[in-house]
Amino acid sequence: MPPTPVPSPASRIRVGSAPDSWGVWFADDPAQVPWQRFLDEVAAAGYAWIELGPYGYLPTDPDRLRAETGHRGLAVSAGTVFTALHRGPAVWEETWEHVARVAALARAVGAGHLVVIPSFWRDDRTAEILESPELTAEQWRHLATGTERLAREVRDRFGLRVVVHPHADTHIDGEANVARFLDATDPELVNLCLDTGHYAYCGGDSVRLIETYGERIGYLHLKQVDPAVLADVVAKGIAFGPAVRQGVMCEPPRGVPALEPVLAAAAKLDADLFAIVEQDMYPCPPDRPLPIARRTRAFLRGCGL
Repeated sequence: MPPTPVPSPASRIRVGSAPDSWGVWFADDPAQVPWQRFLDEVAAAGYAWIELGPYGYLPTDPDRLRAETGHRGLAVSAGTVFTALHRGPAVWEETWEHVARVAALARAVGAGHLVVIPSFWRDDRTAEILESPELTAEQWRHLATGTERLAREVRDRFGLRVVVHPHADTHIDGEANVARFLDATDPELVNLCLDTGHYAYCGGDSVRLIETYGERIGYLHLKQVDPAVLADVVAKGIAFGPAVRQGVMCEPPRGVPALEPVLAAAAKLDADLFAIVEQDMYPCPPDRPLPIARRTRAFLRGCGL
């Protein structure tokens, strides 16, 4: 019998990029390219979708942002927020004030998702330890119930789907903590933004995660890590920010995980997904991102995207 055909990733997956791939981590930083240049270059590289990046980097007036993206042929897939919901009800008001601001802008410019990243347990620039890397049982309960509450409010008030992003140097990182978080949260409310690079950075297998928790995968960030740099980072206990400056995140197909099997596994989910390229490289020379973005876009076309 002939082999069963594998569905094309291009049939259900929309590809884009993000300010992160242009070295943008902050709303305002002289080390970063101006937002106009980011928009010009992401369009020139062949992408049709972008994320907002840090709130305030791109224009926050919806009419202006729609105009700036629209005339470049770009659309917005998601906004991004950082939260510290494991700290319990005391942080809710402050959290919601920020989340609501980002969600309102994302919805106003046509996005359908809000990417939620847990707060860092060590500073991503200085490596200062901010809190324990391990959560207590009570903190896990706060994290699960707080995320469900956030997802419900974001859905009901703004019509956006919350996707939680496992991330290096946070409490939702590798396989054990991701599984614990998913098992503790309602799949009707909370799903994942699977970042292939961060998950590999933390020792996870993206294909196995998709095959095990496929119904919880709501969004993708495509990224690779350099295994040699990562080995040095792990051996020396280097924090994420300095690791990025060492080049731990690299352009495909030079690193791990291989993206072709990840995309093939995602294609089997029979779900509409965004796949947003994110190559962390803060800070970086201003002329570096565009050539990488063009090569990455060509590579992904070869993968069927």
